[in-house]
Amino acid sequence: MNPVLVTLFGIDIKWYSVLILIGILIGFYLTNKEAHKFKINKEDIFNMLFYAVLFGIIGARIYYVLFNLAYYRYNLLEIFAIWNGGLAIHGGLIGGALAIIIYSHQKHLNFLKIFDICVPAVILAQAIGRWGNFFNSEAHGFATTYTTLKNMLIPEFIIKGMYINGIYYLPTFYFESLWCLLGFIILLIIRRLKYIKIGDTTCIYLMWYSVGRFFIEAWRTDSLMLGGFKIAQIISIILFISALGFIIYNHHKGKYTNLYNDINEKRL
Repeated sequence: MNPVLVTLFGIDIKWYSVLILIGILIGFYLTNKEAHKFKINKEDIFNMLFYAVLFGIIGARIYYVLFNLAYYRYNLLEIFAIWNGGLAIHGGLIGGALAIIIYSHQKHLNFLKIFDICVPAVILAQAIGRWGNFFNSEAHGFATTYTTLKNMLIPEFIIKGMYINGIYYLPTFYFESLWCLLGFIILLIIRRLKYIKIGDTTCIYLMWYSVGRFFIEAWRTDSLMLGGFKIAQIISIILFISALGFIIYNHHKGKYTNLYNDINEKRL
């Protein structure tokens, strides 16, 4: 696949960057639309999302670089070349979450509710962003055959894109994108439930994504490692258990308390 969408004035505009931008813009729209329902100031949402995206990208890059220090310590300038790929979603979530927590505290907003407002947009942006990996010929799985991919009902253009240096590879980016897209639909449905509590949607997002990422990561050949273990699988287990524990705790408070769809519940 050609990672370059178009060249303007001698500058390569890459699919990876464009798809991330598309995901961010759609995320801004969806988040602002949901926040409006709770009468949260539009300017606050814009500013908060700006910082969340900024620190999310920084966090994603730092996370990736830290687990590839053996390479980047000798290629320092490439640390800043994020258009070539190399953003780790877990680092992005950490950076973005910290920005939202800090900003919410300054504006006296309930950061858990803000998380619930944001996470459907986040997982949709993930679904879109994964296609950047396709154009970069990265984040794929182990070597396989054309027949195997065809039998898995994978679209022909993806199969052709996964033919890299004479070898067919499993399109794990595609599986994760579909998983995230399905998660987006599920989160939208769950968030409309009458007795859903503040924090539940965020926890379900973390659990849903963690389950998919844990199994898909097992097929990937470019995983970030910690010793002999895939760091994404370790983080997925931690996030799943933590989110499940919070949901159990959250629902011990009573059926009618701390409800997400209470339009008056936006403050700390």
